Amino acid sequence: MSDSTEQHPSPREFVPIFRQLFDQQSSTFTYLLGDPAEGEAVMIDPVFEQSRRDAALARELGLTLVWTLETHIHADHVTGAWLLREKLGSRIAVAKTSGAAGADRYLCDGDKVAFGRLTLRVMATPGHTSGCLTFVSDDETRAFTGDCLLVRGTGRTDFQGGDAAQMYHSVRERIFSLPDCCLLFPAHDYRGLSCTSVGEERRFNPRLGDTAGLEDFCGHMANLKLAHPKQIDVAVPANLRCGRPDSIPAETDPDWAALAYTFAGIWEIAPHALEEHASEVQIVDVREACEFGGPLGHIRGAKLIPLSELGARTRDIDRDRPVVAVCRAGSRSAQAYNILRQAGFARIANLAGGMLRWRAEGFGVEGDQD
Repeated sequence: MSDSTEQHPSPREFVPIFRQLFDQQSSTFTYLLGDPAEGEAVMIDPVFEQSRRDAALARELGLTLVWTLETHIHADHVTGAWLLREKLGSRIAVAKTSGAAGADRYLCDGDKVAFGRLTLRVMATPGHTSGCLTFVSDDETRAFTGDCLLVRGTGRTDFQGGDAAQMYHSVRERIFSLPDCCLLFPAHDYRGLSCTSVGEERRFNPRLGDTAGLEDFCGHMANLKLAHPKQIDVAVPANLRCGRPDSIPAETDPDWAALAYTFAGIWEIAPHALEEHASEVQIVDVREACEFGGPLGHIRGAKLIPLSELGARTRDIDRDRPVVAVCRAGSRSAQAYNILRQAGFARIANLAGGMLRWRAEGFGVEGDQD
């Protein structure tokens, strides 16, 4: 008889969803954090122009966006918080000291924001503005520092109630109280840097590292002489309304069929929607001729224009009617979508899943079939 004890597999480790997104125009990082089991997520510092992208990512990952969180009132872009609330029903949380109107929750130091089994702890870190917050993960492995602490730098302190001495204490006494291994994620970066850590910044931050004194830091910040952000006159008033525009924008989603916008930036149409609108659209099959007449067949009325020829044959496509690009599985037709968009076509879509999904869902074809 063996005296060894029976070994049971350990529970599968819980891995939260984490995505770092970027807006090129304003050099803004947006962060999505989610609980994959419970399907709930939060988004930190969304950008108005990227709301469609952000909503698509949440949908594709099977997440319900329950909160959007602002690290501060931004001066260089308009937040996407209001628009995401309109699209997805998410709630808006901002600092109580931010002065913003229209939020669903006003956060104070020590508050917690829950989503699924996860929480973020609110840490007040004023200095860049009077209402800056840092969000800290429940296990203190990540913190989102907004414009208070950047990678090897800091945010400016010369407007919106900024105060260099406050920032010094916010970083040195609050953010640097986190474990050295805690990863720090800023709201902006202008040099292609995406992440740092408490230990790194304590050692290497030239403004606020361990050797920096308060007077030296305040003198440095007073002499930056930076120009005001170009969008400040638009962004700050809008962000004080949580991103709600002066006039509600007209719905810009396509109205010629039920389409879904993907994280890749492509409008897709499902087979059942294409079947419903087949008489109203042009179906452009971008496979090779041997595939068009091959075992998968092709959709009735489809026009064959192989992908390699598409750029030179856009004149063969009517610009006044919607276009649906089709291939075997959706990859080549996604390329075709981009070619057509660059050629100036406005109403275009990619058949989601291509002919494989079309056949699998039982829709009719012409040509040679298995």
